Amino acid sequence: MGFIYLYACLAVLLGLYVYTISAIKRVKRIYPPAGKFVSVEGVRLHYHDRGKGRAIVLLHGGVLQGSDFTQVMDIAVSKGYRVLAFDRPGYGYSDRPKKLRLTPERQAELLHLALKKIGVEKPILVGHSWSGLMVLSYAMQHADDLSGIVVLGGGMYKEGYPAEKGDPISKIVTAPIIGDIVMATLLATVGRMMARSMLKATFAPEQVPLDYEKEALSFWLRPSQFRANREDVLAFVPAADRLSAHYKSIQTPAVIVVGEKDPFPTQLHSYQLHAELPNSTLIVLKDAAHMIPHHHPKAVIDAVETLM
Repeated sequence: MGFIYLYACLAVLLGLYVYTISAIKRVKRIYPPAGKFVSVEGVRLHYHDRGKGRAIVLLHGGVLQGSDFTQVMDIAVSKGYRVLAFDRPGYGYSDRPKKLRLTPERQAELLHLALKKIGVEKPILVGHSWSGLMVLSYAMQHADDLSGIVVLGGGMYKEGYPAEKGDPISKIVTAPIIGDIVMATLLATVGRMMARSMLKATFAPEQVPLDYEKEALSFWLRPSQFRANREDVLAFVPAADRLSAHYKSIQTPAVIVVGEKDPFPTQLHSYQLHAELPNSTLIVLKDAAHMIPHHHPKAVIDAVETLM
């Protein structure tokens, strides 16, 4: 009898694994890569590159990928700018080698190398949510190669960050062996319910666009992308602790944009950052929540243009 239960469990796990593999293949078929690729230090990054003129570089948060900025890119191109939106390592179609420890600082360095290789000079760097910290790191490392920075609903300090006290799910997912088993068997099924709840909380009180939910459920529930997100969650607090003590040294012109109805502690972070950055402007968007690139794309370009 025990062998019967064992075989039944193995059959279920095998079925879930096959389902996960088929889901990954379906994503590639429905959402093929629409941009270009650049490789730096063995990491292949996928990015969208549109328009001509002064360069704006867009960095997404912790859920989807560079396509988060599709509406922003449309506006930017129509106004005569060159705009690039990257899939950060492990998201969309960008690689994330397991052996690399990709902190916000390291991701900023990879981006800098990629922009040099592509031939982008002194862009305005825009970071949403998690990437607010990455943009600040970039400004510390490569101030001479920037025209300015924009932070949208950014997380910049460890205080109030959802994983400030740790994150059990992230630790399980990133654990050797057991994390791979969980990701390969349970993510595409159990993860779907969790993802819908997460999306609702991230957009609240605004609505989750149906096309965004469909795309997010496809990409975010791939084991590689979910693991990348969980690694970023765990990397945020120690990185914020390291970097925040040096924010006052940033001389790069900055615009800090935050939604008045953002459900996360980004308003507190934004006000604090504005007080610390000597060359910063603070913009509070009334009736806006966290997902500014989706529901308020024009506000993103308006913020960029204050630096021009």
